[in-house]
Amino acid sequence: MSISAYVARHAQTLVGSLGRIAAHPFEALMTMGVIGIGIALPLCLHLVLQNARELSSGWANAYDLSVYLDKGASLSRAQAVGRELQARGDVASVRVIAAAQALAEFREYSGFGAALDALGENPLPNSLIVTPALAASTHDGTVMLRNAIVAIPDVVTVQIDTDWVKRLNGLLDLLKRVVVLTGGLLGVAVMLIVGNTIRLDILNRRNEIEVMKLVGASDGFARRPFLYSGLWYGLGGASLALGLVAIAVAILSNPVARLAALYGSRFTLKGLDWQISLAAMAAAAVLGWVGSWIVASQHIRAINPS
Repeated sequence: MSISAYVARHAQTLVGSLGRIAAHPFEALMTMGVIGIGIALPLCLHLVLQNARELSSGWANAYDLSVYLDKGASLSRAQAVGRELQARGDVASVRVIAAAQALAEFREYSGFGAALDALGENPLPNSLIVTPALAASTHDGTVMLRNAIVAIPDVVTVQIDTDWVKRLNGLLDLLKRVVVLTGGLLGVAVMLIVGNTIRLDILNRRNEIEVMKLVGASDGFARRPFLYSGLWYGLGGASLALGLVAIAVAILSNPVARLAALYGSRFTLKGLDWQISLAAMAAAAVLGWVGSWIVASQHIRAINPS
């Protein structure tokens, strides 16, 4: 058989299997709907993980250090400390906050203006906000930088709180494993769903398969239409899953944007990128093919025409 004839026969079988599925649209949509929901769940979890990492990547000040000087240290001294820190290779930027500026901001946002007036003098010292360089933006890097800053004269306290960042990264790593585990389990479920559908199709077409074998058709020839049916079920289910995810993103985009705006963020919910969508389609097609191959091979081999 020539290559062109081989390709033409497979193309004919591919289109024919799609026609058989289209002849029973309700049953096909039921099967594809179950597959679609199974695929949509890990895709939604992946979407949550993707957006959480996108949101956390914008927190560039997560490792900032707040440096508080002695109450008696002047603003010029704070500026000198700032220049000294800016010259370090592990420091990206330094912002000096004058005591008067800090008091004004505290008065504006705290609501304790009357209480501050009763104090008579500014209780806040001059301070600095130190942003580590990218290479030093780790827990160990900031600890080393803090130890170096504490040794500078007139520095009283260096405050750093990266525990919440570590907890967030740990939670995201856990969620990533949950996505992989869920995707694997539901991938097996997709194979079982397609396999059961193909099994019922084989039983309904048993007489046709017996006739094919009587005229000399091989098991592989009889199995081929069912393999392509499994392929179509997988692709159809993945298409429905992507549609469900897109609908979910459309429904949640505005509420998420409004919530982010309340925290002064311009974060917007992002949908699945084309690489993940393409990977989901390919994985579903492969799972449908494998599920149908396992079932079709077993049942067609057991059919012996009398």
